[in-house]
Amino acid sequence: MLGVRYAFGAVTARHRIPSFIRIYRSPWLVAGRREQRYKSFAPEIPKSGHIEEGPNESLLFIDNIFPLKLSFLLCLTNFPFFTDPELLLQKVLTQLHENQRLPADPLNIAQQALPENLSTQVKNTLPRLKEGGAYVKFSHDPKLKPSDIESALQEYLSQKSPKPWFNPFRGIDAHLVRGRPWLEDLQRWPSTTLRIEFLPTSPSPGAEPAELAEETLYTLFRTYGKLGDITLQPKGSKDLPKYATLNYGSIRDAIMAKNCMHGFVLPESEGGGKNGTLLKLVYQQRAKARFWREWIFSHPRIVVPIVAALLASAAVTIFDPIRTFFIKCHISQAFQLTENDIYKWFRSQLMRANEILTFKHRKGEDAGFRALWDDRRGDIEQIRTWLMETADTFIVVQGPRGSGKRELVLDEAIKGRKNTLVIDCKPIQEARGDSRTIFAAAQAVGYRPVFSWMNTFSSMIDLAAQGTIGTKTGFSETLDTQLAKIFQNTTYALKELALEGRKKDQKDSELGEDEYLEAHPERRPVVVINNFLHKSQESTVVYDKISEWAAALTTTNVAHVIFLTSDVSFSKPLSKALPDRVFRQISLGDCSPEVAKRFVVNHLDADVEVGRDGKKILPSESREDLTELDDCIDILGGRLRDLEFLARRLKALESPQKAVHQIIHQSASEILKMYILDVDSSAHPWTSEQAWLLVKSLASNPSLRYNELLLSDTFKSSEPTLRALEQAELITIVSCNGRPHSIKPGKPVYLAAFRQLTADKVLAARLDLAVLNQLIKIETQTIEKSEAELGLLGRLPGQGREVRDRVKWLLGKMQASQGKVERYEMDGAGLKKILQREF
Repeated sequence: MLGVRYAFGAVTARHRIPSFIRIYRSPWLVAGRREQRYKSFAPEIPKSGHIEEGPNESLLFIDNIFPLKLSFLLCLTNFPFFTDPELLLQKVLTQLHENQRLPADPLNIAQQALPENLSTQVKNTLPRLKEGGAYVKFSHDPKLKPSDIESALQEYLSQKSPKPWFNPFRGIDAHLVRGRPWLEDLQRWPSTTLRIEFLPTSPSPGAEPAELAEETLYTLFRTYGKLGDITLQPKGSKDLPKYATLNYGSIRDAIMAKNCMHGFVLPESEGGGKNGTLLKLVYQQRAKARFWREWIFSHPRIVVPIVAALLASAAVTIFDPIRTFFIKCHISQAFQLTENDIYKWFRSQLMRANEILTFKHRKGEDAGFRALWDDRRGDIEQIRTWLMETADTFIVVQGPRGSGKRELVLDEAIKGRKNTLVIDCKPIQEARGDSRTIFAAAQAVGYRPVFSWMNTFSSMIDLAAQGTIGTKTGFSETLDTQLAKIFQNTTYALKELALEGRKKDQKDSELGEDEYLEAHPERRPVVVINNFLHKSQESTVVYDKISEWAAALTTTNVAHVIFLTSDVSFSKPLSKALPDRVFRQISLGDCSPEVAKRFVVNHLDADVEVGRDGKKILPSESREDLTELDDCIDILGGRLRDLEFLARRLKALESPQKAVHQIIHQSASEILKMYILDVDSSAHPWTSEQAWLLVKSLASNPSLRYNELLLSDTFKSSEPTLRALEQAELITIVSCNGRPHSIKPGKPVYLAAFRQLTADKVLAARLDLAVLNQLIKIETQTIEKSEAELGLLGRLPGQGREVRDRVKWLLGKMQASQGKVERYEMDGAGLKKILQREF
């Protein structure tokens, strides 16, 4: 250490440069004191990328001159008005600190860093904005060693280190550059981690670099700052060149080490190998601290259920109140224009003034139904009475299609009642796919917003997660769960509507909500479930869910539930939901001939206008062809839908006989298309031969014995087939004492249609021939089975009398089957002649 006296004070940019320091005016410096301050920061990098040192010249790297955060200015060089960011930065700093005793440019910092009694001369400086420092090139007395100058400099700065304004807690530091720094302007930013690559000093084959030990690296780099860790290259790694990693505690220390030691050649005497080892230092960007993200992605079995629970909670908190509100509006019809009093008044005035056709048509329909409701007044009053009682059970209105179930309940029994929810099961059951089913169910109750597509999306996520982590994430929900959510929100909405009219000053205000609803059944909303068990043979998920939900509504006294169904087996699914209840049931059948005639006549007489003489001429009194109406109604029956069809044709001035003939012809065509000719065995549980056998049998006998039909070879005790045909409304199964009793046509008009079909000789011959071929196939299979068993018995050793009876029975069975086959073939030959002769 040189014994020198440092009586040197801080020098600012405003002070004159001391005379003992001779500034060498290199090409980087320009004449003029003010220009000198700026041009001394010439950011131009030498073309070679290195600072060349002459004899008796060395480099210093001075740290903590610029804020590291201002390195983003280097990215602005792409803009034309930011061509010189380092010069711009120096100008700004000089203006901000012109009156402060703080260093403003590296030239002044170099003056402060070099003691005044050393024979040194600053040649030029090169700022490194992105590293927050600058290189200072200086010349020195040949008698002085650069290491002695560095030691004196370190001792001086430890006593009088100026602190910049942007970092008042850390002074300026300076070290001698021992390597050959590489000056680059690449987009590489400082970090606390340095990667040290060990390279050979020459390209000769034998010049292999040495892998430095931790002790050697610590000795070389500890002088620049506190080291956090030294990591050597793994032993099994084949990466070249060999490397090691240094972690500094401060980014300023890493910057100093990189700029001072890059390009340093470690000699053999210090452990650098035979030919020495060249050290190449680069910043290694440490992975940002992503502890939470890494933990989340590494623990999916914990995180995914938590995320699912949070999403579910958010959905319940945000969307459930909105959905409940829309369900309430749907039930109470708050946004329905037809329920607005002003709209009703305008509509009544317009209809009264113009007497438009739609009004007349509706008047005719009302008049026709009036006769029907007079006949069913007892059923209507019974439903109204049940709705005023507190019994927690279902009301079931059962009847064939077209019997007026929906009109009976909605237009008469609960007409004018507030808070009525009608759910049609038909579009829900016929929807294809879970998403469409969910959407249809949501539309039925007014549940919105609904994200039915999310069910498919979440199922895909769940499937992908199961393939990666081995378990399901729980995002996807089954159709059963989605329907449960929809109906749960509907329950909340129904309960809120039932309690809306409750006042605090009422006598029973002290009752709880459940006790209040039990005491006031008239306040409960009415839920009407139409088309219950429609196509129930395809899937029962929807109906099971509706049954459970309806049972919860009735047992908790939230609402009355009315089921409208044409299925006679409705008690099975409903009994699962309410096993300990007796249902209140109303069965609707066909109208009596008297009521049917009144229904048709009222339709005809409803829209008659007053003539010029002020009298009404009723069609029922003026039309002579209406004398045929009694016979036509006997053929047509009392099915409400068919009667409406007949009344419309009569209004079109068709005769009753012609109208009924058209209805019969249309019904016959439907039977052929739906049950016989275009039957897909994979989509329907019956065959064309089975349907034709029923048509032919019912045409000759309107009522068949149920068990007798099951004994026939065509059906072979297949009760599910008969149930499916009943669901399809080809037949009606009549029960007696709780068991199937007889089989009748599905509609009264079907009897005439069956007879019309059997009267067609060609059609009957074709279908009878198909039935005979099926019977021949059945008997042939019986013969083949008998022959196979006889062959097996014949191979038994010592055929005794033990098998004699079995052989005799098999032979008799074969003989009977053979007789049937011969008879069927004879009948088939006659039918083939008809097909060859007739068109």
